[in-house]
Amino acid sequence: MKAVTLKAPGGLENITLSDIADPGRPGKGEIRVAIKASSLNFHDLIVASGQFPTQDGRILLSDGAGIVEEVGEGVEAFKAGDAVVSTFFPNWPAGKPVPAAGSFAHTPGDGVDGMASEYVVRSENAFTHAPQGWSHTESATITTSALTAWRALVTDGQLKAGETVLVQGTGGVSVAALQIAKAMGARVIATSSSDEKLAAVRALGADETINYKTTPQWGDKALALTQGFGVDHVVEVGGPATLNESLKAVKVGGHIAQIGILSGDKADISVLALLAKQVQLKGLIVASRQDQIDFVKALEMMGKKPVIDRTFNYAELSEAFRYQQSGAHLGKICVTW
Repeated sequence: MKAVTLKAPGGLENITLSDIADPGRPGKGEIRVAIKASSLNFHDLIVASGQFPTQDGRILLSDGAGIVEEVGEGVEAFKAGDAVVSTFFPNWPAGKPVPAAGSFAHTPGDGVDGMASEYVVRSENAFTHAPQGWSHTESATITTSALTAWRALVTDGQLKAGETVLVQGTGGVSVAALQIAKAMGARVIATSSSDEKLAAVRALGADETINYKTTPQWGDKALALTQGFGVDHVVEVGGPATLNESLKAVKVGGHIAQIGILSGDKADISVLALLAKQVQLKGLIVASRQDQIDFVKALEMMGKKPVIDRTFNYAELSEAFRYQQSGAHLGKICVTW
């Protein structure tokens, strides 16, 4: 069977479409899935580029959606023919983060082989049902970025109708957060360096937009757009380069969901500003399997489909990553067989 693997020490030039052994039949508690589609995330890119070293020959990508072909002994939640989508932390069943969620040791495409494979055999905990009526490509956008947005705003943020959410940029997490927030009756302020992308997010429902290139002090602009009170939630994906503006933008007692490290992982922030704003600054990496089950149910009720910018073939994964690096996309980049 075919799979897309990474030769150590990494680098997009070391991504190869390989012929590997079929995983065979599922054992006790396992399911065999024919993977039909995946989506790309920043985490996948830093693994593929070698910034996060992984095992030689690692099969890439954390996100995968497909069809159950066979179930092993004791599996009751799935049956052959079910449409499923992978989980980021298979060993985090529910509730607060567990030790296994403190590293990527069990994350597909990093600590273990990923979903860029025609077939996989995994524990049933490595998947949930996909939303009814969704294509495999659409479902493949859930595992990492969309579920992260759900946890940021709903599981952790307890988002309420009428609150204001600020989303940064137009990548997978931010666009998903925009869609979730609007579906739940919130007001959304979106930032980007591109007026063209800002027009696109307005078409998706953003109430206000800020070009952070022409308005570098965008935290002040967010305050002005909220009559000086600030936003209730910031979906913070930029990291060090944006965190201080996020602190300006958030209201006293507000919530910053620290998700991304696009600008690095060392930040110089004002502790005094943190104290003065009495803000909840919470780091998060994706969410539990139960969160994903809850999110899938919500997606079926919301009636909103993901924004997919472009779809590549798995054989073109290096090209797909280069497109991701360019920053030209809006929403998700996907791959299919």
